[in-house]
Amino acid sequence: MSKFRKQHMAIEWHELVNEDTVRPATEATLKEKSTIVGRTGLLMLSAGTGAWRVRAAMNKMARALGIVCNADIGLLAIEYTCIDGEETYTNAISINTTGVNTDKLTYIKDFSDGFKDRAGRYSVEQIHRILDKIEKMPSNYKPIQISLAAALACCAFTFLLGGGPIEMLVAFVGAGVGQFVRKMLIDKKITLLANVTAAVASACFTYMALIKLIELVFGVPSVHQSGYICSMLFIIPGFPLITGFLDIAKLDMRSGIERLAYAFLIIGMATLTGWVAAEMFDFRPESFTEMQIQPAVLFGLRLVASFFAVYGFSFLFNSPQRMALIAAVIGMVANTLRLELVDITGIPASVGAFIGALTAGLLASAIRSYAGYPRISLTVPSIVIMVPGMFMYKAIYFIGQSDISTGGLWLTKALLIVTALPLGLVFARIFTDNNFRKSS
Repeated sequence: MSKFRKQHMAIEWHELVNEDTVRPATEATLKEKSTIVGRTGLLMLSAGTGAWRVRAAMNKMARALGIVCNADIGLLAIEYTCIDGEETYTNAISINTTGVNTDKLTYIKDFSDGFKDRAGRYSVEQIHRILDKIEKMPSNYKPIQISLAAALACCAFTFLLGGGPIEMLVAFVGAGVGQFVRKMLIDKKITLLANVTAAVASACFTYMALIKLIELVFGVPSVHQSGYICSMLFIIPGFPLITGFLDIAKLDMRSGIERLAYAFLIIGMATLTGWVAAEMFDFRPESFTEMQIQPAVLFGLRLVASFFAVYGFSFLFNSPQRMALIAAVIGMVANTLRLELVDITGIPASVGAFIGALTAGLLASAIRSYAGYPRISLTVPSIVIMVPGMFMYKAIYFIGQSDISTGGLWLTKALLIVTALPLGLVFARIFTDNNFRKSS
């Protein structure tokens, strides 16, 4: 076997600056200043945020250093030019893969927000040492904790989709196994499509095997088989899906299109894997058996399930406990409102999704100054449970069965909701954020 060779060569930031100088960053050369601006943007990009937020951080750094920065930002790469009078410096930098880390995102945002005070006191080398510490921040959770959190989230998600206790229990186990496999493969640097396929297959096969065992031992009917879809919902890429639409709303077309392509690549691979697993076990994505629950009780259970679903998914984004709890409260209110409105008023699911996302965005804006977290770190985790993963799966399943009309119907429903969710956040930002509201 040939030796593994990295395709993305690491940037030795400290070799680009004069390590011996003690002069403040504001008096450094343009090249040295640009390394701070570019590296900060790259760290923001690696944390999973969109181009608008990355550019805002780079601009703050550039202004504090007394230079101008223009950047073209994608999913994995940044091309930027720094200008100081007649002198210019252009660079192209990239990361090897993308992910979401809301904790790191908060640290980088705080660093860029307070950089104006540091720029005149710290040298470029000292600033890079601070960025070293942010870049090397360890995960807040161990793989087993993340797996249990994904299991909890999918268990709660199962109830919100109409599943009963048996589906919830087995989805808990399947999702936990799938996320653990996924985390192990990511840590081993296994490529995207391989880890998505292995994770979804592990989750589905675990669910299907356990359901078959329960049917055999306890004689339960086969109506519980359709819950296998819920065991794979941890894979739905809510963050790039939402941030992609947000970038497009701000005309950051390159970043938006690349993020959506990345999200749909994962969704496509996951749904195809689930479809193959269903064919092997002869499972069908039938509707759940309707449970007879009093409206007041259902309302309370939806609040609880929404809270734990968002709380669990927040672990996948490396959100610290306080951030996860705040996002869970926002999601609890917004998602329950969405479901109740659809049930009581009969409005389309896409309209309910828009209202739910708008509510989450407004709540996050109101809480943001008190909580001290980036708005996106609260809004996206709080609405990720509204992403119609089951609709997407059913669309691919029926299209795979050559039932194009049924598959097209589910696909249309999914696309309407997927469009409505970021639109809700966009209008929440328009209502509450002057910088986002205006073109500049």
